[in-house]
Amino acid sequence: MNEPIVSSLSFPSQPPRDVLTQILHEKAGQLLAQAVEAEADQYLTEHAAVVDEKGRRQVVRNGHLPTRAILTGIGSVPVTQPRIRDKRPVNGGRVKFTSKILPPYLRKARSVEDLIPWLYLKGISTGDMAEALSALLGSAARGLSASVVTRLVRQWEDDWQRWRQQSLGDKPYVYLWADGVYFNIRLEEEGNDRQCILVLMGATAEGQKELIAIADGYRESEQSWAELLLDVKARGLSISPKLATGDGALGFWAALRKVFPACREQRCWVHKTANVLNKMPKHLHGKATAMLHDIWMAQTRAEAVKAFDLFLTSFRSKYPPAVECLEKDRDVLLTFYDFPAEHWVHLRTTNPIESTFATVRLRHDKTKGSGSRTACLTMVFKLMASAARSWRTLNGSEILPEVLAGVAFEDGVKKVAA
Repeated sequence: MNEPIVSSLSFPSQPPRDVLTQILHEKAGQLLAQAVEAEADQYLTEHAAVVDEKGRRQVVRNGHLPTRAILTGIGSVPVTQPRIRDKRPVNGGRVKFTSKILPPYLRKARSVEDLIPWLYLKGISTGDMAEALSALLGSAARGLSASVVTRLVRQWEDDWQRWRQQSLGDKPYVYLWADGVYFNIRLEEEGNDRQCILVLMGATAEGQKELIAIADGYRESEQSWAELLLDVKARGLSISPKLATGDGALGFWAALRKVFPACREQRCWVHKTANVLNKMPKHLHGKATAMLHDIWMAQTRAEAVKAFDLFLTSFRSKYPPAVECLEKDRDVLLTFYDFPAEHWVHLRTTNPIESTFATVRLRHDKTKGSGSRTACLTMVFKLMASAARSWRTLNGSEILPEVLAGVAFEDGVKKVAA
């Protein structure tokens, strides 16, 4: 097994608390106390008119509950919660006041709940989890043991199962990005193919990037992609996206033409550049990369075509496989010119997926692969869901409704009606 990521780190047994942290800790306790007191006062005010036949109030204060400690990102914060006595009978019992701020049995803040999977998914082993949490949060975190992570992993699978069935009928997606990523599965029988995870992302009419689907596919076959796209359509994605970006080798394109025939195609320039360079000697990679860059960074389609032809002419005689690799996808490599220039940076590559999978591969490499195919799918889902929080809105998002409405663009500029 790989050495755990924390093996080279030294965690203090009791991290020192500086003056600023001490102040924040005290203020957090005060604010939490004020919040629960205000919540109790509001409940009492709302039920002040509730009285019995003798005019006595049915909802009253009744001291305080025992003080309990809430584990937060700045340490353990003690809080004493008001006790509310509600004498109204209901179903043979009494109405009970339940705080929304401090639900019963709450012992740690949501930020700490999020911290545990973050550490695990970033490569901290379950055996080192308690030590890492103690160093970050103090000795009060030692109770968050490896067993907590084990339970969370089981919960993540349930989260993925629920997510993959949620409706997509409430929003259209203007753009799609598709890719297939391969992983090793440690507990599968030898000789089986590596697991291929099919990933589909989309951009909403508001410019938000969203993860649409993750599925276990057979390599990157048309059948696997068709099953994914048909499932997406069955979940409510009835409006065809305007453009999809992906690697030219995917069976995705054949499936897309059958399921969403109106969706246009854009080949990823990063994948295409790598494929072309693989068919050329290394001493020419710098020159070839620069010439390819001149194509997809050209300001107009005419300039891109000129640079395209220059590359073909320059290398056709000596490196025909490289030229053929580029030339066969000429049209679908330049589709982005028919969309707003503000969106080109997002449409020319599958970077929205590739950049996210850098984190996925980190965890995968630390564990020498996932234990099972389901575990791999679950890990990919949780890491991408975590990364989604930092995905930025598309440039020129205010133009997306026009794209969705079918407004025509030429060289990135909206066409003016004659």
